[in-house]
Amino acid sequence: MIGTPLLPEIRELIEKRNFSALQRIFQDWLPVDLAELISDLPEDEQAILFRLQPKGLATETFEYLDFDSQQNLLKALTKKHVSQILNSMSADDRTALLEELPGPVAQELLKLLSFKEFKIAKTLLAYPEESVGRLMSPDFLSVKKDWNINQVLEHIRTYGHESETLNVIYVVDDAGKLNGELFARDLLLSAPDRKVDEIIEEEKIVTLTASQDQKDALDAFKRYDRVALPVVDSNGYLIGVVTIDDMLDVAEEEETEDIQKFGGIEALEEPYMDLPILQLVKKRAVWLVVLFLGEMLTASVMAYYEGELAKAIILATFIPLIISSGGNSGSQAASLIIRSLSIGEISIRDWWAIMRREILSGLALGCILGVIGIVRVIGWAIAFGHFNTQWTYIAFTIGLSLVGIVLIGTLSGSMLPLLLKRLGLDPAVSSAPFVATLVDVTGIVIYFSVASLILGGILL
Repeated sequence: MIGTPLLPEIRELIEKRNFSALQRIFQDWLPVDLAELISDLPEDEQAILFRLQPKGLATETFEYLDFDSQQNLLKALTKKHVSQILNSMSADDRTALLEELPGPVAQELLKLLSFKEFKIAKTLLAYPEESVGRLMSPDFLSVKKDWNINQVLEHIRTYGHESETLNVIYVVDDAGKLNGELFARDLLLSAPDRKVDEIIEEEKIVTLTASQDQKDALDAFKRYDRVALPVVDSNGYLIGVVTIDDMLDVAEEEETEDIQKFGGIEALEEPYMDLPILQLVKKRAVWLVVLFLGEMLTASVMAYYEGELAKAIILATFIPLIISSGGNSGSQAASLIIRSLSIGEISIRDWWAIMRREILSGLALGCILGVIGIVRVIGWAIAFGHFNTQWTYIAFTIGLSLVGIVLIGTLSGSMLPLLLKRLGLDPAVSSAPFVATLVDVTGIVIYFSVASLILGGILL
């Protein structure tokens, strides 16, 4: 961050109340850098620095602040200052702030809005959480099909400062129904007297609806490689626009949620440092209990083979080696499949092709580990002077077990996400710990079954 090396100097200027020097320092800073600096300051100094910014820059900076810093400033600033900021904020950023605040606080802030902004805020907050309606902005530019390029440019000069984006201009009829899109590139490269309807391609409009899930909107942005998409109602009337910066926030939230689930915890609704300890424990305890109960099955299976263990205690030495290999291979497969599902590389319809690939991969990987396991067991026995014919049988028991367990691990890790997806559940729930626990149980069964087959009458 630009401000980090200057932080001690800035703190000193704040303490000396040298506001003119501070204003000179920040006059060329970008809002995002100012926001990062303000967030790093103590709470009692954040408001001092924020008040020094011009009105327009202050609003932009406020939109980039983290939620805690925004909340702190709302408490520290005067009602007049808060009112100016809220009324100047873009509608989608203001909605994101209001939906995070406690109900009574949000209601008090709504009272500070102008009548026009109040209506917009209430409309956007009325949409369900995680819907496109919560993200969209009603600030967009619209033109008519019979306008020429000169008229469009004049319209942009007059009203463009209020628009969420100038990359796309929307073409509507007199009633406000979406007829097409006019991209900035086409606008700038067209002759001044050319008509809008000669440029637009009406049949290629990609739209969203306000009730649509934000995940679906994210998929649309990725699929069609767009920087903005229009939001229409059920009759096709244009009501808002969603831009790529909003989608980047959604993508970050989705990735964070998937990573948390993949780690074997429930998704966190708040930043890690802001979440109360009891809630953090609750989020983590649920899956830990589930996984613990799963591992109890492993203990039960080992108890079932207690007789074999008593006859050949050497088998217990290799249990961690066996079950960890299955868990690792399963986690690898789960990671690949979950990621491929999330970015659209594969779908449920590809299950058979995926299974074939994982069978081949599992056999190949199992053979690699099996050969290494055989060499390791025989080499270990020779190194300690214990080698005899029985160690050869033990080595092949380990090698064949590894082939079977790695194969089961890859199949479990690849098929479980597809099964959950088919059932309408989140594939990320088939986290690495969950797959590992599942493979542990089956791994023990495979290991002792192979041991009984090969070592029966020799050690068992």
